[in-house]
Amino acid sequence: MGVFVTGVRPRWSDMDAFGHVNHANTVTLLEEARIDLLFTEAARHGVPEMSRGLVVARLVVDYLSPVVFTGEEIVVEMSVRELKSASFTLDYTVRGGRQEGSAVVTTAETLMVPYNLTAGRPRRLLEAERDFLAGWRAGGNGA
Repeated sequence: MGVFVTGVRPRWSDMDAFGHVNHANTVTLLEEARIDLLFTEAARHGVPEMSRGLVVARLVVDYLSPVVFTGEEIVVEMSVRELKSASFTLDYTVRGGRQEGSAVVTTAETLMVPYNLTAGRPRRLLEAERDFLAGWRAGGNGA
């Protein structure tokens, strides 16, 4: 499958009074993982335009168990589920650690829309962006 895997490290300050990473900070960790794919990896593949304007149009987060601060990275696996001319949906699976077989603690999805910052409106995906994203579709090879 076309799955992009990255690690993000929760911070001590991400925990709330109940001892787990709260919702707002979990969303920030998802954002950090998304930046690794859509900005860093895209630029590495010759598609720097992705970092020039994308907005989250929809966000859904499902918690299966608490994310807790251990000082270690958690693993975020991402793939493109739906790819349209002016939007795409990213699916996330978050594992509680880097060890083989670490439990899934959270799943999420974001509907992403390319955005023209100068014009102040959504735009269509460029061909190079579509090609890059297609490599991360479920069933793709990420190349």
